[in-house]
Amino acid sequence: MKILFIGDVVGSPGRSMVQNYLKKLKQKYQPHVTIINGENAASGKGINEKIYKNFLEWGAQAVTLGNHAWDKKEIFEFIDDANSMIRPANFPEGTPGRGLMFVKSNGIELAVINMQGRTFMPALDDPFRKMDELLEQAKKRTNLIFVDFHAETTSEKQAMGWYLDGRVSAVVGTHTHTQTADERILPQGTAYITDVGMTGPYDGILGVDREAVIKRFLTNLPVRFEVTKNGRTQLNGVVVDLDHKTGIAKKVERILINDDHPFFG
Repeated sequence: MKILFIGDVVGSPGRSMVQNYLKKLKQKYQPHVTIINGENAASGKGINEKIYKNFLEWGAQAVTLGNHAWDKKEIFEFIDDANSMIRPANFPEGTPGRGLMFVKSNGIELAVINMQGRTFMPALDDPFRKMDELLEQAKKRTNLIFVDFHAETTSEKQAMGWYLDGRVSAVVGTHTHTQTADERILPQGTAYITDVGMTGPYDGILGVDREAVIKRFLTNLPVRFEVTKNGRTQLNGVVVDLDHKTGIAKKVERILINDDHPFFG
């Protein structure tokens, strides 16, 4: 089974990149399942129902979220009916939505888990123990398990990768909006990358206007962050090839598309 994952989509520039390139990426890599992290897809924070449905129309089978899941209040009106969207599983008990879903392709099921870190992030349930709990559920149905770990620090992401090595098929990091170059297959067969990166503005800072961010550092005063609408854009992603019988990763490939790294279909 081959999985295409597109990293944090930021605002309209990110959505345009998905719309423009997803079909081409699917033609090139022929993934069985396509997953998009969409927690920043609406104006740089949160997601709405229209964008969620657009992602599905453009070719995604699953949408993951993160710490900005609730930034657009309308999400509470549709998340429980959004069968192809999950939020971090370690949100408190009783939170709307779910953190585990199953996607079927050619009769084979893939479990997709969304989890959020706690270091320099809001206080949530322990992601490591919550992962143990969800793995028990997932393994009753499939040994193909893909994890989007939405976390701030490289150490916590690496710890999760090693903690799950040999127990899941892939652990990919999201949230920092900066792609890391450490994609690899861990010794027990789990594909890993610390951060897949961001799909959206290339000439901003983490997707927002750089002048505002610089002003914040210079003055330490509150500023309004806006998604960068001018300049170049980028798409960051990863493709993971799995043995559909064992769940072990056979290959992991990083994707980076921008003016400096053009797409070759």
